[in-house]
Amino acid sequence: MDLFEEQGYVLMEGLLHVEEDLQPVIDEYQSLLDEHTVQLHAAGELSSTYDHLPFGKRLAAILHETGGEFYQHLEITLPQSGISLETPMHHGPAVFNLLRNPRLLDVVEEFIGPEIYSNPVQHVRVKPPQRLLPDAQQDNALVGQTIWHQDQGTVREEADDTTLLTVWIPVTDATEENGCLVLVPGSHKRGLNLHCYAKNRSGTHEIPDQLVGPTRLPLPMKAGDVLFMSKLTMHSSLPNVSDSVRWSFDLRYNPIGQATGRRWFPGFVARSRSNPDSELHDPVAWAETWREARARLADRESPMFQRWDQNDPLCA
Repeated sequence: MDLFEEQGYVLMEGLLHVEEDLQPVIDEYQSLLDEHTVQLHAAGELSSTYDHLPFGKRLAAILHETGGEFYQHLEITLPQSGISLETPMHHGPAVFNLLRNPRLLDVVEEFIGPEIYSNPVQHVRVKPPQRLLPDAQQDNALVGQTIWHQDQGTVREEADDTTLLTVWIPVTDATEENGCLVLVPGSHKRGLNLHCYAKNRSGTHEIPDQLVGPTRLPLPMKAGDVLFMSKLTMHSSLPNVSDSVRWSFDLRYNPIGQATGRRWFPGFVARSRSNPDSELHDPVAWAETWREARARLADRESPMFQRWDQNDPLCA
């Protein structure tokens, strides 16, 4: 904990078991890709199922043909605009089990206490080699390079007092070549920095480069390692210049009862020592909460998910 307070992050090597904890997620996503490519091919929307390609290159080929819209089928959250009753999302049992993994929650408990809420700001990032991405997806942080930001800067002001913990999990080894995270140690002590509208990245905001500073630490990680990070730690990623996929989850947890910063999206009680009956154990029920949220938000003006004014004069 002293290291976390001083540096704004802690890396725990080998916390998760690759075969026991991560392989079920890999298998679930491979089945998901199989299912949707067969459907799209049968509907004439794909020229091939690309089942001869490894996962990352297969996804890249599908993104090329679909203009990138296919990726939402893999996501475990809804987009921030354009939500309809048909907006795809994925809430399978393997992902749910990862969110509730006991080894993971044991460490989360050390950071935020025994009353743990699974915050709905959560993403899967399956990043193929950058050179294989269609032009329209080069600047999509879910599949391409992530720009400099703080996670507190991605939620609304209501969560400023929330003890929000970021948990970053590589499903495949994350290297400097394939686009590992880069962070600024100790940057959490500077408070929340200005995030400016990122040109050529619709709806995205970034910390201006001059505010990041010269100290930038690449953080290679092995599958099974887990990074715990402050909501104020500046971080980004390197581009994937390798020939393989870089696959990760970024999850967030906060104490039960604190604001999530995305009140329109559903979280759940992952662990409660004081009231175990309040814990959610059913992945089907979890998926249903997301379908209900989608129905509430469908075909209406999207809420304002971002706090930043893109016309802020300091960003000129």
